[in-house]
Amino acid sequence: MNCCSIVAICGVALVLVACDQKSEPPKDGVRPLMSIVAQPRPAARLQLAGLVQPRIQTNLGFRVLGSLVARQVGVGDILTKGQVIAAIDPLSLELAVRSSQADLSNSQAQRANASTTVERQQALADAKSGSEAALESAQQAQKTASASVAKAQANLAKAEEQLGYAQLKAEFDGVVTATSAEVGQVVSAGQTVLTVARPDLRDVVVDIPETQMQGMRMGSPFEITLQLDQTIRASGTVREIAPEADAATRTQRVKIGLDGPLPSFRLGSIVTATSTTDASPTISVPATAILERDGEHSVWIVDPDKKTVSLRQVSIADAADDANPVVVVSGLKAGDRVAVAGVNELAEGQQVRINQEATP
Repeated sequence: MNCCSIVAICGVALVLVACDQKSEPPKDGVRPLMSIVAQPRPAARLQLAGLVQPRIQTNLGFRVLGSLVARQVGVGDILTKGQVIAAIDPLSLELAVRSSQADLSNSQAQRANASTTVERQQALADAKSGSEAALESAQQAQKTASASVAKAQANLAKAEEQLGYAQLKAEFDGVVTATSAEVGQVVSAGQTVLTVARPDLRDVVVDIPETQMQGMRMGSPFEITLQLDQTIRASGTVREIAPEADAATRTQRVKIGLDGPLPSFRLGSIVTATSTTDASPTISVPATAILERDGEHSVWIVDPDKKTVSLRQVSIADAADDANPVVVVSGLKAGDRVAVAGVNELAEGQQVRINQEATP
């Protein structure tokens, strides 16, 4: 073997020794660690978009057929109870009243004539100059005339009441939210002319998926936030739950009654309804704190006195792979300090330095 070969072999050996020395891991020292302190938090069960709607909304219409001749209000107008808001042509109704009055006068005249006949037949009967049959016939005619008067009075009262239906009046204090008829239009009995709502009583209407309806019940609390300004908040409770889900969307409509609605929660406003009906607090940690090995989940618990870490097995809630944070069902308690970074490189009992505090 010549000298060049020996030199080459030695060079290769030196390179291998150097590489082997670099691949050796350094001795474990005090490792800087990022951690958080586990704190229980109330679990927000639902967070859904909703719409502010009036709790009481009524479609107003005339009780009789007629041609609309006046409508004094429009959308957005404020109404007071008893205010006249629309009218139909009253001519036919006025003629019906006059006809009923004439029928009543005729019936009263017939009753007066029948009464006179009864008195005459009674006098003849007392003088033994008339027959009992004639008296009974006169008395029967008087009863018939009295019944005709009662019928005519009832017809007149009905006609006068229907004449009052020529004017449409507000049933309660409210605001006009929609109009459905214009002046000159012929409206039938019961046809909607105006829609009036009570602005003092308001609901937030949300559609909740069937899968999230478990635990929802009457009186469940919600926090309502105005989407245009999230600093404006109000509270509410569930007052109505639809008995079945919508066939197309598979959602159930829930109405949440606002407790003392603020002026900012106007009708039609879009809000966010957040439910906190899960009274039991939950502890959550970042997904990076979970160490998964052999299908089991663990976290590194930091001892702040000894400055060491120890592995503890935990149970987590079922969630998507990208869920962050992760809800810990068991294994953690409030006050535990948990490592949230580099969990795959830690070792049992390793010394650490807590110099970074992560935001939970």
